[in-house]
Amino acid sequence: MKKILILSFVVLAGLAGLAYQNLIPQKPSAEQSAEVAATHPEIPQLLNEQPEQIIEHTGYTVSYNPKRHIPNWVAYCLEKDEVTDTHSRSDKFMPDPLVKGNPVVTRDYSGSGYDRGHMAPAGDMRWSEQAMRESFYMTNICPQNHNNNAGDWKDLEELVRDLAVRYGNIYICCGPVVTDETTTIGQQRKIVVPQAFFKVLLRQKKDGTWTAIGFVMPNQAGNRPLMTYMLSVDEAEAMTGIDFYPALPDDIEDKIEADFVIADWTL
Repeated sequence: MKKILILSFVVLAGLAGLAYQNLIPQKPSAEQSAEVAATHPEIPQLLNEQPEQIIEHTGYTVSYNPKRHIPNWVAYCLEKDEVTDTHSRSDKFMPDPLVKGNPVVTRDYSGSGYDRGHMAPAGDMRWSEQAMRESFYMTNICPQNHNNNAGDWKDLEELVRDLAVRYGNIYICCGPVVTDETTTIGQQRKIVVPQAFFKVLLRQKKDGTWTAIGFVMPNQAGNRPLMTYMLSVDEAEAMTGIDFYPALPDDIEDKIEADFVIADWTL
């Protein structure tokens, strides 16, 4: 009887151990990392402790910050065949139905003096009626200076579409740069106004190697050549607290983030 009890205890302990192991986040295998790198290398990770809710939509993935009421980042791949005028612009801003808690609504921006600025632009979502509609979810929106939204930021969006047509596809991650949370808009929800915006671009060249470049521009009026906003991905990481391209092998990630090659981007 004693032996049976001991055996039963060992079996139960083993099962408990397996259950506990299943609760521990397991590091992805090399094969899993390679799969992510091949399919979604644009998806980053937060280096800081900002809250986030990851939401996947038809055309993009967003890390939504329920404290700031703006995205931490928005990421997607723009393919050559998606640069099209198939579906017209929606212009209907809506709360994101997948947000947990208290979603931002378009009237939160009323009278603020700021545009409802897209991170993943509607112009990149014309390939799908649903993708276009979802690009107007407020989780994809930040308070943006009108001159910036309709000027240099728009020019950068158009450049990315040109690059997608030229190179086949571009992996994009973009979002706000917040260094001070004191400036807000809205009555019910205090929506943080970013000090700047970032966009990092990644592509794989014909020889199989990767190349990346970053842009950061102030959230203010200005009319400057896009080259003045260029910087390395490492510099963008330092400014945003985001780890870009974590799924790529470390040697590749380190190399492409340390510097950029203008010739790779035909600016």
